[in-house]
Amino acid sequence: MQTQDTSNPPRHGMRRAILALCALVLLFVGALMWWWDSEPALFDPVTVTRAQMQELKRPVSVGATTTVTLITSVHTLLDKRGGYLSNDKLPPGVLMDNVPNWEFGSLTASRDLVRALRNDFSRSQTQSTEDKDLAEADPLLNSPNDRWLLPSSESQYRKAIRHLDGYLGRLGDADDSNAHFYARADNLADYLQLVSSRLGSLSQRLSASVGQIRIGDVASADEPAAASTVATPGGGRLVKTSWTKIDDNFYEARGYTSTLLEQLKAFQQDFGPILRSKHADVSLEQVIRELEEAQRPLHSPMVLNGSPFGFFANHSLVMANYVSRANAALIDLRELLKRG
Repeated sequence: MQTQDTSNPPRHGMRRAILALCALVLLFVGALMWWWDSEPALFDPVTVTRAQMQELKRPVSVGATTTVTLITSVHTLLDKRGGYLSNDKLPPGVLMDNVPNWEFGSLTASRDLVRALRNDFSRSQTQSTEDKDLAEADPLLNSPNDRWLLPSSESQYRKAIRHLDGYLGRLGDADDSNAHFYARADNLADYLQLVSSRLGSLSQRLSASVGQIRIGDVASADEPAAASTVATPGGGRLVKTSWTKIDDNFYEARGYTSTLLEQLKAFQQDFGPILRSKHADVSLEQVIRELEEAQRPLHSPMVLNGSPFGFFANHSLVMANYVSRANAALIDLRELLKRG
């Protein structure tokens, strides 16, 4: 009688083990992608600021709400579910694009605000000395958003947070040589001018999901990113976003408008007296309402790109509508602020 050699397992058993391991890895990666693929919840700037200042045992001074909102926005960017994904080089982060585009939009709004804090809000005039912490936080927050080698994007942004904390800690001091925040109408109007330009660009890029006919000579820099152009018989050009970039533009707009929404709520607190004196508080409230509508949950597994009057929805056009309406209200707000 011959005995069966069992020293080496059958090849098909090894294959089964390898296939089972691959299936488990794919299942794990898919589960993480589903878990991480969500936008962080909005926060209340006033409530967060009160809690932060109570922890520091300082009163809520003018500018504290705006500064805490900026700090919290960057914290949210880094510490949300899944952490910071824009510089991930391994699965599942490297396979995801919705959340990284949301991160870039949110980061753009935070970069704009820290630049305005450094150059305008913290200085009484152009010849004033810039704040030392804001001068450090600005370039740190403007570090490349996809850097994974040292110093990584996360480490640079956390350093920026520490400098913003330093500015916040000095903001409530009675010492005139310390940090300042000048809640003036011209400072706010200048920042809202930049915001209006951002919203206008986002609206154009979102609207190009179904194609836009541009009449006349339009510089290539004015065309949406990743858009194709085709000449039309009427002498214009059809500008249309590539189908692979439609969800990228959508989530970048969601990230920017969500962070901008928090900033505007903070401005209601810090610029409240000047807004009321200019009768501009209602206009700001209208901008906030439009941006809140733009943050409604997306009840769809993907960003749909139906025709404008077709059977299926076009989420980009819906988002462009809210962004455009917010921008229109913002223009009215700036006009009120510029009046004497």
